[in-house]
Amino acid sequence: MKVKILGPGCKNCQALEKEVINALAELGVAADVEKVEDMNKIMEHDVLMTPGLVINEKVKVSGRVPKIDEIKKWIEEENS
Repeated sequence: MKVKILGPGCKNCQALEKEVINALAELGVAADVEKVEDMNKIMEHDVLMTPGLVINEKVKVSGRVPKIDEIKKWIEEENS
């Protein structure tokens, strides 16, 4: 599984990264987690507001930090 955290490193981007890592740990799912801070690469995903979360090249959310339960649901969907 490939997970990308999109954002320039702001407080919300850091919060999203922490929640994703916690969700992966709780589910016991291994994933490559990549931080994408380059705005051109962020724009390639059609994300206009950060932070953004991409799982297996599918944008799951942008512009907010989702709750851990939402993140876990998306991970489970993409991991099945």
